Amino acid sequence: MSIYDISAVTLQGKEVSLEQYKGKVLVIVNTASKCGFTPQYTDLQKLYERYNSQGLEILGFPCNQFNEQEPGSNEEVQSFCQVNYGVQFPMFEKTDVRGRDAHPLFRYLTEQAPFEGFDLSNASGRLLHAFLQEKQPELLVGDEVKWNFTKFLVDRDGHIVERFEPAVEPMDMEPAIESLL
Repeated sequence: MSIYDISAVTLQGKEVSLEQYKGKVLVIVNTASKCGFTPQYTDLQKLYERYNSQGLEILGFPCNQFNEQEPGSNEEVQSFCQVNYGVQFPMFEKTDVRGRDAHPLFRYLTEQAPFEGFDLSNASGRLLHAFLQEKQPELLVGDEVKWNFTKFLVDRDGHIVERFEPAVEPMDMEPAIESLL
């Protein structure tokens, strides 16, 4: 099994094989419009603009599994992303990223890049960890995605190189992205 054996449906309803991204460096991220991490769209778009011509693609997957922070329709998600953040990178339909109905892509990603914990030296990491420990401790168990804006970095050959938890800012991923371009 390879990441290129998986397909997903865009916000416009078009089924896309990830094979079309073969030879590209990918950042795959689950997103939400009403999350404390939503402003990360700004820097994800900056990375896309800076490196897309060198072979970077960012693939966004809206998800409503974490405190229902992506309640809108696919059309509303697209409008929100474009109007508020100028998002030009590919966005896919609302997707389950954990649990029994998790999209095969996210099953594959979390199998290849297990959860290694939050960076507790980072204030956002400490806050997210404390919140989940108190309110939703079941989310901390296992390797599944823990929250919105978990980012997976994939090399040009389809290997998952690194998993960045939500508190990691997109610009902090820049050296890792550059090393793959």
